[in-house]
Amino acid sequence: KLFLLTLLVYIVATVATAFSTTALFFFIARFFTGAGIGGEYAAINSAIDELIPARVRGRVDLIINGSYWLGAAAGALGSLVLLNTNIFAADVGWRIAFGLGAVLGLAILIVRRHVPESPRWLFIHGREEEAERIVDGIEREVEEETSEPLDDPGGAITVHQRKTISFREVARTAFKVYPKRTILGFALFIGQAFIYNAVTFDLGSILSEFFNIESGKVPIYIALFAVSNFLGPLLLGRLFDTIGRKPMVAFTYIGSGVVLIVLTILFVGGSLGLWGFMALLLGTFFLASAGASSAYLTVSEIFPMETRALAIAFFYAIGTAVGGITGPLLFAKLIATGNESSVAVGFYLGAGIMIIGGIVEIVLGVKAEGQQLEDIATPLTAEGEEQEQKPPKPQRRPSPRSGYSRGMPVSAPIEPVEFSREVVRIESALGEHGAMERSELARAVGARFWGPGRFPGALREAVRTGRAQRLGRTRFGPAGGLGGDAGERFRRDSAPSPTSEPR
Repeated sequence: KLFLLTLLVYIVATVATAFSTTALFFFIARFFTGAGIGGEYAAINSAIDELIPARVRGRVDLIINGSYWLGAAAGALGSLVLLNTNIFAADVGWRIAFGLGAVLGLAILIVRRHVPESPRWLFIHGREEEAERIVDGIEREVEEETSEPLDDPGGAITVHQRKTISFREVARTAFKVYPKRTILGFALFIGQAFIYNAVTFDLGSILSEFFNIESGKVPIYIALFAVSNFLGPLLLGRLFDTIGRKPMVAFTYIGSGVVLIVLTILFVGGSLGLWGFMALLLGTFFLASAGASSAYLTVSEIFPMETRALAIAFFYAIGTAVGGITGPLLFAKLIATGNESSVAVGFYLGAGIMIIGGIVEIVLGVKAEGQQLEDIATPLTAEGEEQEQKPPKPQRRPSPRSGYSRGMPVSAPIEPVEFSREVVRIESALGEHGAMERSELARAVGARFWGPGRFPGALREAVRTGRAQRLGRTRFGPAGGLGGDAGERFRRDSAPSPTSEPR
């Protein structure tokens, strides 16, 4: 419902913008457009967290958040045509632009009808039969696609179903139960909101004022800027699931701040031409974009599921209010001076805020990669009380219901990575097909369903234990490995148990 409502608000407000007759009407329409977009962030990130497997949650979240910049690039390039007065009248082209935005919104509205409701939300609100149907359907699709049965979960948590949860309880959770995580959310959101809104809104002014770029050509540079912002989450996203949340969030925040400082020093020194400035700017936001997307990922993961959407909306609102308003206003005044040293103040400030956000992540960050949401923050409706930063593991107990869906919210312990199942599949594939290239072997065992980094790890383990042998740089074949009683003992000891691996 939130998905459809926020998108509907956006569509109606965008259509109203296209038919604006006065500046005041235009501003009011854009105000409500922004309200719809703000709600979208809460809905989208909640859906990603609750419907995407934990092993790839970080990558998917970053890429989907980063896809915003594909639209930004398309919009910038489209404006070269729509705002060209040789093609469209001055009071027509921009109206068509907003109309196209509404048409795209309608197309997405149709697609979103197929997005399932969160099984967690349904279960908590007493609609467990609907939740079971959704999860059973997802499980059937996965089993049919992978041709592999899914494991049963390792345990369960007891949930006290409720129809509503008070705002007071939500606020208490954020500020009393998890105050450090709340500080972390503020640091990440304010930092990215300041630097992004400041540079995005004022990039055209900087290019015109200091590099004499005609306003009609500015969209080309904005499109390049947008592409770099998309490539950051696309190329770095998987590392948030493999290397981990804390090191990657800190690296992207601090790294973008450092590159921005280098840009500022060279900019003030007059040693940067247009393309040198653009190269460093694109490098800054290649990192900053992955960091900004990870801010949404972070706050959507580290608070209990009942508060997730509100947490995203709250931090987005505060970050936009503090960084998103002050950044553009401050930069506009600094650019208006026409002095590089004045603009440098804004750049240094933005770099400093990003670096502070990275340091806060190092100190207060939560290692959420690969973990189930219920392990990161115990649900408010579950038994027991959370402790700041270290919520206790929910009590393990048999499922109270027969036929309990394997995919319903459970809280399996996070164990050291082991690859016994994958190694068996690799050994079997090589034994059946003989020597294969690495890419062929990956397809044969269905490695794309294993999650980031699992196929290389399993392949190394297979070679190390003699279950496969390396025939070349990228070619592998069956190995005699461990034979006789030793081999049988290894296979028996490494066989997976039903609870050996978290879902």
